[in-house]
Amino acid sequence: MILNPNMAATRPSPVVEAKRWIADKTFSPDLPLLNVSQAAPVDPPPLALREAMADIALTLPAAHVYGPVLGLPDLRDEIAAQFSKAYGGTITPGNVAITQGCNQAFCAAMATLAGPGDEVILPTPWYFNHQMWLSLSGVRTVPLPTGDELLPTVAEAEARLTDRTRAIVLVTPNNPAGVEYPADLVHAFADLARANGLALILDETYRDFDSRPSAPHDLFSDPAWSDTLIQLYSFSKAYRLTGHRVGALVASPERLVSVEKFLDTVAICPSQLGQHAALWGLMNLDQWLAGERAEILARRGAVEEGFAKLPDWHLSGAGAYFAYVRHPFDEPSGTLARRMVDDIAVLALPGSMFTPEGDPSGAAHLRIAFANIDTTGIATLMDRLATLS
Repeated sequence: MILNPNMAATRPSPVVEAKRWIADKTFSPDLPLLNVSQAAPVDPPPLALREAMADIALTLPAAHVYGPVLGLPDLRDEIAAQFSKAYGGTITPGNVAITQGCNQAFCAAMATLAGPGDEVILPTPWYFNHQMWLSLSGVRTVPLPTGDELLPTVAEAEARLTDRTRAIVLVTPNNPAGVEYPADLVHAFADLARANGLALILDETYRDFDSRPSAPHDLFSDPAWSDTLIQLYSFSKAYRLTGHRVGALVASPERLVSVEKFLDTVAICPSQLGQHAALWGLMNLDQWLAGERAEILARRGAVEEGFAKLPDWHLSGAGAYFAYVRHPFDEPSGTLARRMVDDIAVLALPGSMFTPEGDPSGAAHLRIAFANIDTTGIATLMDRLATLS
């Protein structure tokens, strides 16, 4: 079989791999599976949004045909207006592209920045789909360790710069670690990128669940932000539109000329119905989304409280949808995660799926996506982990 060597060298998707662990298993009604492996809402969008989508599907012919490659103009306008207000800066509709989910936004941005043999810096633990795309593209991933606090440092990043470095990628709130990067740290990375002629890609998929009441950074207040910054965003988590695949990429108009080439080649245009749904959500669901954020923060609090009571477990990071925990066992996390399915009916992802092969930190950690279990489910999770031997 002929196979692109970059494809052959890319590790499988952790979520897909983990699903194989439970594919042929039957779980007892007394010990049902507790799935904390994937960070995606399992509930449908709120009823009011579904009703709006049904009306759009029935009455708007344009929702069923090709649209502009860079997205619905009204949605681009609304994102520009709301993001400008939220961040205290100036973002125009010409800075906004709509994509088929945030993963495609990352792929599109990276396709404009780096090619085979180039390098991109990713803090570890990294979001696995980012690393997978770099690998598929022949771009070298340069791991940036984050230490005990799971925060990257500018000094460590600067030490890894070469003449092949094209970008630095930050995810905040972080996937998989959950940590929220301080505004001054994000600003310092932007300064580093600008000083070295690099792009700073800032993935803010989980921004709506940040615990801070104010803007998480001030990068858009700089009139020259688009020289350096590329922001990524997702509507999948905010409005539970995972199956409709709507994301956004915010960058300079000049870069979007190249982004448009990529998007036209791989998707032609984003989902029309999904875009109308995202627009309706932006205009009507502020109060509902505030309630969703409050619930996620409550679950985060329950996770923090639960791990504080578990002997020998250490919560390294928690925030947005995730807890990143150091386990107390001698075995590596990859083996432990599979054993947990059999022993306590819990499906979690091992930290080794978010780090380079052989990284001892990855072997010592598990990622727990707690957003899909309520506080009762979190209590059940803690009880089961307490019995794990």
